[in-house]
Amino acid sequence: MDHPCRDITDAELAQYREKGWARLPGFVHPDLVDYLLALGKEQMGEGGDSNPPLPITQPYFNIAMTGGPANPKLRPLLDNLGRNARQLMRRRAGIEAKYYCDNYVVKLPAGKASKHEGNGATSWHQDYTNWAVDRSGGLGFWLALTDIAPEAGTMSFLDGSHRHGSMGNYRAGDILEDFPELLEECPVTGPLTYRTGDMTVHSNMVVHGAGENQTDHPRWAWSLLINPSDVRWDGSPAEGFDTSGMEWLDPIDDERFPILR
Repeated sequence: MDHPCRDITDAELAQYREKGWARLPGFVHPDLVDYLLALGKEQMGEGGDSNPPLPITQPYFNIAMTGGPANPKLRPLLDNLGRNARQLMRRRAGIEAKYYCDNYVVKLPAGKASKHEGNGATSWHQDYTNWAVDRSGGLGFWLALTDIAPEAGTMSFLDGSHRHGSMGNYRAGDILEDFPELLEECPVTGPLTYRTGDMTVHSNMVVHGAGENQTDHPRWAWSLLINPSDVRWDGSPAEGFDTSGMEWLDPIDDERFPILR
């Protein structure tokens, strides 16, 4: 496949720089969207809730992995998204896009009992504080694997909130409880409507969240997280990687987190 995804446009780059996120309609090739959805259902079942639980649990959505850069069908898409990420990060020459993780983010119906507890609302938060890295600049791509309406719990963003710095880890809370003044400066966009193959991309500093899934079917989506290649471990407990043998400010290992080209 020559083009796993299209290139980001100048208008989308401008939106990202202004708001901290951008809407990317029709971004991923339909064959890859179909592949990701089929792989997800193979692992998680049609209901998105039959995979073994992961060590990390949270109420926002159910998670399963894809094989990441080691998956030969997926690697071309990861590399293409990495090339787009370099433009979004706007770093100096030589700073590349480094893979952090990718996974399914399947929000389960709020009205049904779930094995994984992934059927709650996603509180307003920043991604940066959970990544255990020493610098911002990272970002997340979020792909709709089916048509997804707002009532299924789609993404909402606080426009421009990426300029307000780090506001703490809200694993069990909500940023707006401590920073209600954000709403005075940062308009809310969303919840969004996605067509199959649409993406959004957001800075790891932008505040975002999602409501409960009020439908009777799972919200099928996939997420890729990327850091700048000069990122280092900040010494805090890490959810996304094993820090055994690492020291404070060690680079994040390229074997586990390869450069995307």
